[in-house]
Amino acid sequence: MSSKSTGKRFEELVTIVERLRAPDGCPWDREQTPASLLPYLLEETYEVIESVDDRNWEVLKEELGDLMLHVVFQASIATDSERFNIDESLKKVNEKLVRRHPHVFGDTKADAAFNAKQNWEAEKQKEKKRDSRLDGVPVTLPGLVRAQRLQEKAAYVGFDWEKIESVWEKVYEELEEIKLAQQKNNKDLLEEEIGDTIFALVNLARFMGIPAEDALRKTNNKFINRFKMIEMELKKRGKTLEESSLDEMDKIWNTVKKKS
Repeated sequence: MSSKSTGKRFEELVTIVERLRAPDGCPWDREQTPASLLPYLLEETYEVIESVDDRNWEVLKEELGDLMLHVVFQASIATDSERFNIDESLKKVNEKLVRRHPHVFGDTKADAAFNAKQNWEAEKQKEKKRDSRLDGVPVTLPGLVRAQRLQEKAAYVGFDWEKIESVWEKVYEELEEIKLAQQKNNKDLLEEEIGDTIFALVNLARFMGIPAEDALRKTNNKFINRFKMIEMELKKRGKTLEESSLDEMDKIWNTVKKKS
């Protein structure tokens, strides 16, 4: 990567966005606000995730560019509103990276990734001056992501299971509590116990080094692909889902499962 050419391309992007938002530019671009762009920003973020999941590097190349466009777009709006500019944002992140990596740019040691992340969290806590170590995890994060992030933050200060066997025990314990809640026919209690079980499963995934949200997303995609294959097979037989029995669909599912 050439920093000179990268800098030139980045400046070109900034210039293009400024031109689009100029008085004689694009009407749509001119009327956008930080809030109005959020749905598009979220969409682009998920498209980046999807391209990584698919290991489609050509698409990822394009999607990362789209994501950078949103960064520059938001900064351009902020500049016009005299709040801040892109240079200030870059300065902030550069300083933050150096400050939160004392094991690279300072004298602190970090022998493993966990220790490096501990350093990051400790420096972040000093900067933000928050009341709790769990503060700052956005409530708008997807549930599984937020659960795992909260667990990680607690673990960095030593509040964690010592061994994975204890996490397994917790999962089994929570499953039993779901059964008891079901027997009591208490919907509020059942909701609570299901939440506790999911939280315990996220903990198990964390212990195994697996992002729970990624695991569920891939399972969703697997279910979609297999279900579509059921539809395709039934179509070959001249039937619809509604015209097919559960037993017939199950047999196709099991055949598809063996192949995939």
